[in-house]
Amino acid sequence: MLDDAIKTQLRGYFERIVSPIELLATLGDDDKSREMLALLEDVAAQSDKISLKTDGKDARTPSFGVARTGEAPLVTFAGLPMGHEFNSLILAVLHVGGYAAKESPEAIAQAKALDGDFVFETFFSLSCQNCPDVVQALNLLSALNPRVKHTAIDGALFQSEVEARKIMAVPAIFLNGQPFHQGRMSFEEILARLDVNASEKAAEKLNDKKPFDVLVIGGGPAGAASAIYAARKGIATGVVAERFGGQVLDTMAIENFISVSHTEGPKLVAALESHVKDYAVDVMNLQKAAQLVPAGSDGLVGVRLENGAILSAKTVILSTGARWRSMNVPGEQDYRNKGVAYCPHCDGPLFKGKRVAVIGGGNSGVEAAIDLAGIVAHVTLIEFDAQLRADAVLQTRLRSLKNVDVLVSAQTTEVHGDGEKVSALSWKNRKDGAQHRLDLEGIFVQIGLVPNTEWLKGTVSLSPRGEIEVDARGATSLPGVFAAGDCTTSPYKQIIIAMGDGAKAALSAFDHLIRLAPQAEAA
Repeated sequence: MLDDAIKTQLRGYFERIVSPIELLATLGDDDKSREMLALLEDVAAQSDKISLKTDGKDARTPSFGVARTGEAPLVTFAGLPMGHEFNSLILAVLHVGGYAAKESPEAIAQAKALDGDFVFETFFSLSCQNCPDVVQALNLLSALNPRVKHTAIDGALFQSEVEARKIMAVPAIFLNGQPFHQGRMSFEEILARLDVNASEKAAEKLNDKKPFDVLVIGGGPAGAASAIYAARKGIATGVVAERFGGQVLDTMAIENFISVSHTEGPKLVAALESHVKDYAVDVMNLQKAAQLVPAGSDGLVGVRLENGAILSAKTVILSTGARWRSMNVPGEQDYRNKGVAYCPHCDGPLFKGKRVAVIGGGNSGVEAAIDLAGIVAHVTLIEFDAQLRADAVLQTRLRSLKNVDVLVSAQTTEVHGDGEKVSALSWKNRKDGAQHRLDLEGIFVQIGLVPNTEWLKGTVSLSPRGEIEVDARGATSLPGVFAAGDCTTSPYKQIIIAMGDGAKAALSAFDHLIRLAPQAEAA
């Protein structure tokens, strides 16, 4: 099943296995079971420390567990972990086999110390770029703590279970049979949810930190660029990030990042994080800023975090990015993750054979409609404007698809459902005012961005759209406070532009610090 090149790579990876492991398969007389057996035979053949047994008795068929020899499985895969999940399989083999994880020693110690019995189940789709992070984090947690068990389930293969549990978005995580979380979660985020004292511990550590020369708020492309440029100047640099990588983590295909013809959001974020860690940058992840305090007599700008901790710095760079814009119509929030979705790559496979709508006629909306057309029964693209705004090449491709309808001058007015899932949407023809109802099972919203700046109201000048007003140097209305990226008035919300703005803001902050130094000496 695996080609020779992949087998060669696996032999190299599996040399890192410390303790023997076994793959325990539960198979049936079906094509997927035969595919799984072929996959497991190929994997087991690449190391004498891996054995394969086919007498498993898991409740799901086909499935297999990864166990230390002679013990019960710590990690289970229900379905074939191919596509984005192939790396999850390899890492599970390595971690169960004793290979050291790359997480921080503090996080590993916290995982091992968790007190309680935790049985996790994660429903994923093979096309979901967010799912591997969750699957790998929970697999690692299971390998570190014997009181944690995890099963990763391919929702497309076990559709009856997906329907019974009313799952309409992935990754969907269940803990001890109850819903735990919907969407991406990192290893640190999971630990923070399970460790009830995590927030208080983090606040104590943060309050003890000395003032930074530059404190960056936000860990997306703009924030990462700011941190790198500041740290290269040899000044004390910190980054506060609610989620390092930001919205780029939810971006599938990136084809306009100059010099890189194609990449995916998670890959780009991993590269950004690795680059930031090349320098002495204090990255404070999973921390949300709640208030900006202008500089007082000590010349330090304060940033109060949601957990109560207060950080201070001589200069601050705001790079909090933006989030997907909601339709703001009745029913949308009621049916969020119950048919209303924002990631076609992640959740599209769950709507196989069903009727869906895509809201938005820009590049994101048209790309989503094209992708979904290959999975679902029918797609209706709804655009508010009188014409689509996507690139011409995308529009041509869209209109060539037989199972796609395009509605322009159409305003979505309400999402309908039966209390458990979406059943229809209402829309108005903006030309004649006529009201229409469209029966469907899914709605994918792709209508732009909203800046994450609500917490800054009353401190820095914001535009009517809530964007931070900046000048040509990235300076805001507050001395010593700069801003960069999608949260600002800088036009064209693009990754490459955000990075350039981040670098510019860091250089401006450094220039501000240089000018402060003579004043301090004179005083």
